[in-house]
Amino acid sequence: MTKPAQDFETFYKSYLSAHTKLATRIIHMLSLVLVVYVVTYVLLSGKERFLFYVPLVGFGLPWLSHLLFEKSRPVGTKAPLWTFRAGLRMAKELIRTGH
Repeated sequence: MTKPAQDFETFYKSYLSAHTKLATRIIHMLSLVLVVYVVTYVLLSGKERFLFYVPLVGFGLPWLSHLLFEKSRPVGTKAPLWTFRAGLRMAKELIRTGH
């Protein structure tokens, strides 16, 4: 078993090493956008039944990208808040730099 990261920067370097393919990064960013969209829709419309889609797009799409493009298993379930933060940072870098 690997030792958990002691700080976010160390965690983020490890996170990036698990997301080497551009397609994986794009799908992760798309997943974040869709989760924000669904949550916003639910909050504005009051239609809680659509919360069903949050784990589907929030976990399903990224996991699928790992299986198809990285040929690996996702590891973000051990530190979900750091994983979310790392996903946001990776999306920001993807928009800013294109990779």
